[in-house]
Amino acid sequence: MKENYLAKWLNDQLSEEELKAFRNTPEFETYQRIVRTASELRAPEFDVEQALSGAFQARQKPKARVIRLTSYRHLWKVAAALVILLGISFFYVNSMDQAVQTDYAQHTEVVLPDASEVRLNAGSDLSYSEKKWDSERHVNLRGEAYFKVAKGQTFTVETPSGSVTVLGTQFNVLQRDGIFIVSCYEGLVRVEHRGTAHELPAGTGYRMVNGDMRLFEVTTTGPSWTGDESAFRSMPLSFVLEEFERQYDVEVDIRGVDTGKLFTGTFSNTNLELALQSISAPLQLGYSLEGNKVLIYGQNAP
Repeated sequence: MKENYLAKWLNDQLSEEELKAFRNTPEFETYQRIVRTASELRAPEFDVEQALSGAFQARQKPKARVIRLTSYRHLWKVAAALVILLGISFFYVNSMDQAVQTDYAQHTEVVLPDASEVRLNAGSDLSYSEKKWDSERHVNLRGEAYFKVAKGQTFTVETPSGSVTVLGTQFNVLQRDGIFIVSCYEGLVRVEHRGTAHELPAGTGYRMVNGDMRLFEVTTTGPSWTGDESAFRSMPLSFVLEEFERQYDVEVDIRGVDTGKLFTGTFSNTNLELALQSISAPLQLGYSLEGNKVLIYGQNAP
């Protein structure tokens, strides 16, 4: 029935009753926009005299030619199909989520539609629907981000490991393979992970590292990485070195080192040599640097 309405509407053949019914369908607004878009299309300017002159020069013996009306009808069908395809593509693209991605050695800041602020750490992805934002403040995160959420309705951060829900606050979310850490700096945060929920007031955090869950005290006013320093508390050395790679966009090779060792400390995100010293010295490791490749080795490594 809708297809019949569309064809009759395009040919201005709908009765008043049919037109009223067609206007009440959810697709009517989309069809209107497509038609408006099509009406604004303009063909490129065409120099008739120049085209004719070129044609006469190219043909020594011009021949009469009959152009069938059906060929024009075929062209109109193709043109109409292209217009509808362009219209559908336009609405599809505009309905997609907004996505922001940071590469290694890159941080970026995002301002959401409600003026909430997000700062993405290196090697992270954030996406959200701008179209649905007024009814649903919801973002998807992979990696690490620091949020300053404007007050309003519920704000949710969804990660592959769990979700974080707030009304208006400041908090940091870290989600990597086997690691999920949420730190609350202001307000109240609700963390849902593996079927359980925890409410975190300001100054507390939730931590799940390789299956080990614990709550902890947050003693800083913001995440260290926003101040160009990466800080760790009893974190596997493997994760520390992966974060080092993300901050400096280098490739780390390990030789004779137990990467399951726990590391507590910090390294600079702006000084490569100092960062390497900060990681290697506490664990009595050696290192060498060549271009963008770093070798970290143990004392007994060959």
